[in-house]
Amino acid sequence: MSTDLPMKPNIEVSDKNDGKRREFLAEWYRRAVESSQRYYSTGKRLGRVNRLLAKIHNPHLMSTSWAACLALISLLALNGCTAVKVQLGMKVYLAKTPIESIKVSLPNGPGIAPGEKSPLVVVVTEPDGKVLQTEGKGGGKVMWKDLQVTASVAVANQKGILSLPKDPRKSEGKVPHVTITVPSHPDIHTELDIPVRYNYNFTSNFSGSAGSSGFNGSDGIDGTSGTMGSMDPNNPSPGGNGSNGTDGSNGQDGGPGGDAPPVQVRVALKSGSHPLLQVSVSAAGHNRLYLVDPQGGSLTVTADGGPGGSGGKGGRGGRGGSGGIGTPNGSDGRAGSDGRDGWDGPQGRGGSITVTYDPQAKPFLGMIHLSNKNGPPPVFKEEPVSPLW
Repeated sequence: MSTDLPMKPNIEVSDKNDGKRREFLAEWYRRAVESSQRYYSTGKRLGRVNRLLAKIHNPHLMSTSWAACLALISLLALNGCTAVKVQLGMKVYLAKTPIESIKVSLPNGPGIAPGEKSPLVVVVTEPDGKVLQTEGKGGGKVMWKDLQVTASVAVANQKGILSLPKDPRKSEGKVPHVTITVPSHPDIHTELDIPVRYNYNFTSNFSGSAGSSGFNGSDGIDGTSGTMGSMDPNNPSPGGNGSNGTDGSNGQDGGPGGDAPPVQVRVALKSGSHPLLQVSVSAAGHNRLYLVDPQGGSLTVTADGGPGGSGGKGGRGGRGGSGGIGTPNGSDGRAGSDGRDGWDGPQGRGGSITVTYDPQAKPFLGMIHLSNKNGPPPVFKEEPVSPLW
């Protein structure tokens, strides 16, 4: 099968600087041809780009440097293709890169909390000391698809994002572990133990849903112009009056916000050298568990009434028709009135919040924040609470 190789751009040197531009384009063309020979589909796209450039290149309208920029932009626009990015030096193939060692880290901090997502960064060191980093958070040229990530306790996706299950029972007392290998270099790997942290700002939101927005009113219809009369002094006749524009209709009122459900919060203390709070938040048939470090961590429970929907805009009144020309001229029609904007919907009712806490947990209640706008005041009850799990 023949490949559609890129035709060489027509380059005219108009000054000394154009000589350097020509060298740049020649090098770009050489790389494009090599890429086309290796990757048929890429070659076809490069051919289309260069034929387009040949058609639009005009030495009187376009400088050579602009043609080069357009070529590169067109390549990136037409190709989400990895081969082109590699040819342009934006990415590298690890299979073609000598590697001395690799190292993985969590740039956002040494630990990860239940329910948290944190990006990984892998640093690749070549034998000559040159350092490369992964794409994404690392902002480098190494592609995650050239690496294999294996995680235990935590989960890692194909873009190097590590996440921990929200349920603290799945990670409590365990150490998430990540292993990074390079399939093209079987002897190269790195590992990382990641501590689970609980000094994190957890949230549990059971707020009502937002109300629906009202529909906009329809615009009024413009009036029709009056008929033309006569301005002949021997046979005068008046112009007809323009008709009135119709009124715009009112905007629809927004719908009411949804009510938040009643919320039950139970708090127990997990004693030890570093005490932690066990918290369960239950509402609407759902139960969420949290393990919170009072030293730096917090839990915000929200059961606000949902916001009301926005009212629709009133329709514009139609314009009055123009009076016809005559002797005398007809009167213009009256413009229609604009419709009234719809009212915003009312906020939903906030859910009641009841906090039942063990006496041992009382000194740490300050790290639990409550919000139930448009609802009754929260209720606190002190009584023995057994360990929640």
